[in-house]
This record gives sequence, structure tokens and C-alpha cells, in this order.
Amino acid sequence: MRAKNMVFCGSVLCVAWLSLALAAPRAISHFTQGMEEPVPAFHNEPPQGPLPGTVSPTEFNDVVVQNAYILAARVKRILYQQPCYCHCDRSQGHKSLLDCFASKHGAECGVCMREAIYSYEQSHHGKNAAQIRAGIERGEWQQVDMTKYQTPVAAK
Repeated sequence: MRAKNMVFCGSVLCVAWLSLALAAPRAISHFTQGMEEPVPAFHNEPPQGPLPGTVSPTEFNDVVVQNAYILAARVKRILYQQPCYCHCDRSQGHKSLLDCFASKHGAECGVCMREAIYSYEQSHHGKNAAQIRAGIERGEWQQVDMTKYQTPVAAK
């Protein structure tokens, strides 16, 4: 009888622990949903001096990555004033979206590539850096159709 009680108590404790382990992440997720996430690092003003170059697209084999770097190079001044929502400002010390393409980080990150292409597309629709940033903050970059960039873009 004593062994049955120990097994029963052990089972109850396991179920209680499992319930807590499953419920805690949902509670945390629900708690953080209402919190505003800070905007990642960006420069509020246009650059005063020369900007760093972007990595050469020839460094990469993937056409989509090459295109992202080509387009990023065309809108460096815009990218300098954009945040990057992969949060590389926290993990890599980046100061703006341009830093992703001044290094090879952009090639490894779909967020960076989509934001850069979004910035390029919006600048060609007449939007300025602040308007593009507002769109990025709203998450509009997530709607970029990456299939359009599976073939090489025209050289400028």
C-alpha cells in the first residue's frame, strides 16, 4: 500500500510539473504580446560623410542574395537610415540596415534581404527614408515578393 501511495504521489507531482512547464511559455507569450518592442538601431539623419561599401555580389553564388546586395548598394543612403528587425543591433552591434550589407550578414538573413529590397522598391516609388522606415516598422517588408528576384537584376 505504501508503494502505491508513493507511485500515486510521484504521478501527481509529474503531472503538476508537466502542466506548469506547458503553461508557463503561453503565459509569458501572452504577457509580452501587449508590450511594445523598441525599434532597432538606425540613423535618424542622412549620413554626413562617405558610407561604407557593400560586399560585392560576386562573393555569393545565390542569385537572390546577389540581387539583394546589388540593390542595397544602389540605396546605401536609404539603408543607413533604416532599422533591421533581425535585431543584429543587439547581436552584432549594427547601427543600421546598411551594416548588414557592408558585411556578409545580409546574405544569411531573410529579414535583412527583404528589408533592403523593400527599401529599394519604395525609394523607386518616390518614398523618402522616413516614409520607408515607417513602412518597415509596420512590417510591410514582410510582403516583398522574393520570387521576382530569382533572376539577375539589370545592371545599372
